Amino acid sequence: MNGLGEIMSNKQSRRVTLMEVANHAGVSRATASLVARNSTKISNDTKEKVLQSMKELGYVYDRIAANLRSQTSTTIGIIITDVANTFFSELLLGVHQELEKFGYTVFLGTTFDSVDNQVKLISTMLEHRVGGIILCPVSSTSTETIERVQNIDIPMVVAVRELPFIETNYVGLNYTQGAKKATSYLLEKGHTRIAFLGGRSESSTWHERIEGFYQAHQNAGINVDSSLIVDSSPTREGGIEAVQTIINHPNRPTAIFCFSDMIAFGVIIGLRKAGITPGEDIEIVGFDNVPETEIVYPPLTTVSSFPQQIGAEAANLLHKKMTSDTNEKERIILQPELVKRDK
Repeated sequence: MNGLGEIMSNKQSRRVTLMEVANHAGVSRATASLVARNSTKISNDTKEKVLQSMKELGYVYDRIAANLRSQTSTTIGIIITDVANTFFSELLLGVHQELEKFGYTVFLGTTFDSVDNQVKLISTMLEHRVGGIILCPVSSTSTETIERVQNIDIPMVVAVRELPFIETNYVGLNYTQGAKKATSYLLEKGHTRIAFLGGRSESSTWHERIEGFYQAHQNAGINVDSSLIVDSSPTREGGIEAVQTIINHPNRPTAIFCFSDMIAFGVIIGLRKAGITPGEDIEIVGFDNVPETEIVYPPLTTVSSFPQQIGAEAANLLHKKMTSDTNEKERIILQPELVKRDK
């Protein structure tokens, strides 16, 4: 057996080469390479002929090898904490919409807020020679993790959660101002006992929110009851657990400011299970303005953190760092908005 039959018989045991595709299509290897890289320099007829040969031969483009030859990579690593959280779904939408414009391929990983998972994902992405990384870090990320990437000169943009004590490219929100707006809204409605529920206390975003929470109280001349501040995992389940702590409080709060909308959804479930009516017995405000806040009952007043815009800004900043020679670190901070949804 020879010719095409020999190539087909070996297709399962070895990778078909670009030269074999070129010979089969009757074009040069350079032309076949341009087609594989989706170049616009090739006529549609030639492109279709080469693509048909690729299909018949079972050719798979070796992107890693191509990156090594050109010393560049069109693969981007994105690491988030929880794919089930709608906030990150919105953020990913913003990232993908921008990266597609530049022709990047996305390699997605989820840490579930685990440091070990994050270390493994970063290692895997580095092994696959990604050209850059967008990292939404876990709560207790160490400086060593970031320094490892920076030391091998791969552009990185940290998003959502800023890392103290280390200089990085960063895109996020003014969380302090957002929490201040939400808490002031509750105080202006006459609430003087407000709980702060959810989020990891070791997280920078938790500290920024709690700062805004305290600032609003201070401006209103009202003391904060620290027994009404309860941290938890930033999930729906975390909200259910956190609200149990204050349900039986001897001086129960009349309002709750939640670390995130996911926490708020859990708080609503927890209150209902205890026979307490959300929005009537206890008022609730969330943070993030994910799509479900409009359809949950009662509709949730929340702080918009613009996850799609954060994703888009992070993607554009990473592309900028990958295509320029500057090592200067940049910070992009978006301003929050309070979205009121009174009954």
